[in-house]
Amino acid sequence: MTGKTQTSNVTNKNDPRSINSRVFIGNLNTAIVKKSDIEAIFAKYGKIVGCSVHKGYAFVQYISERHARAAVAGENARIIAGRGGVQVGRHWQ
Repeated sequence: MTGKTQTSNVTNKNDPRSINSRVFIGNLNTAIVKKSDIEAIFAKYGKIVGCSVHKGYAFVQYISERHARAAVAGENARIIAGRGGVQVGRHWQ
């Protein structure tokens, strides 16, 4: 083990206190992009407490809304693993 703290696979959509700190990442090539890739890309915006990857999309749960806003502003329309137009957003946009 590398000593790196692993994040949870849970992004809690049912907790109203945390919904504003959750980021949706769409149009992902999840055959190539893994959870660790998403965490590496989005960790520069703040502490990630959860990350879940599904077919074609992912969610990142930050500790604060400020971090989620920064991630949306910095990563929307990014090219990830050769796929352009990756959509990054939140429910309040």
